[in-house]
Amino acid sequence: MNILAIESSCDDTAAAVVRNGRTVLSNCVSSQIEMHTIYGGVVPEIASRKHVEVISALTEQAVADAGLTKMELDAIAVTYAPGLIGAVLVGVNFAKGAALALDRPLIPVHHVRGHIAANYITHPDLEPPFVCLCVSGGTTAIVDVQSYTEMSILGSTRDDAAGECFDKVARVLGIGYPGGGPMDKLAQGGDDQKYVLPVAHVSGAELDLSFSGLKTASLNLIHNAQQKGEPLNLPDFAASFGRAVSDCLIPRVMSAAQRAGYGKIAVAGGVAANSRIRADLQSACGRSGDQLFLPELKYCGDNAAMIGCQGFYEFQAGRTAGWDLNAYATRDISLG
Repeated sequence: MNILAIESSCDDTAAAVVRNGRTVLSNCVSSQIEMHTIYGGVVPEIASRKHVEVISALTEQAVADAGLTKMELDAIAVTYAPGLIGAVLVGVNFAKGAALALDRPLIPVHHVRGHIAANYITHPDLEPPFVCLCVSGGTTAIVDVQSYTEMSILGSTRDDAAGECFDKVARVLGIGYPGGGPMDKLAQGGDDQKYVLPVAHVSGAELDLSFSGLKTASLNLIHNAQQKGEPLNLPDFAASFGRAVSDCLIPRVMSAAQRAGYGKIAVAGGVAANSRIRADLQSACGRSGDQLFLPELKYCGDNAAMIGCQGFYEFQAGRTAGWDLNAYATRDISLG
């Protein structure tokens, strides 16, 4: 089954063709990073307009790169939630038009479910059930993946997402946007014990997370150093910040995995590319005996291949949409 997949939930326009949920025939991404860097973050209106400009040509490229004709496509999958509402609407409306024109089924895919499915591309042997740590600029959650289409949240952030904190701290430091990559690179060789940063605990909800305190403490530390004219060792600070994020995430996902008893842990989302988090998870799983599944770096960020992968399993479960499919800025992952 050849599925054309569309992803436009934030600032990357993406189109891909995926066969039978595991084989990527093409994967095209048009990035808007340079456009949004001058603002220090994504401007929703600009992102939506750029999606409109490139989505048609990008889709044509994805089909051509797959070596297929349009009539050899069996279905159209699209991210319909969550995300920037204007951006998601562009993808949904384009996908509806394509499905109508080709007379093919339309498959709605939850963006975070797509990130989880990126692991199926990298690890063809991975099958549910497993526990997945989803960490990105918009989402930080521990998900119980009971089957390909049955999922529930075990714990989630009460405030900021981990990726959002990386972005905001990097912006204040002036080292680039998005912040995850520059912060990770800067942390290499740094002393992660140099700066003491808080690791929050949510009383009465052991698997929930919080990053607002870490963000505030980090920004205060940076501003205080600037105001006093004191040097801030950037590699040491970046390493300390990365350790604080990891120290918040790793114990909770390991606790969730122990409770679930599946023996398998996966990671998904843009922050899954962070070298500190990947290394700490490998060490933790080495001690616990859990199998660890990490997506290939190119599938950590937003892409359409992951949407096509999850779309295959949604289709198998009988989840297709009509022409009244709408876009949603927020949507519970358990609802699909």
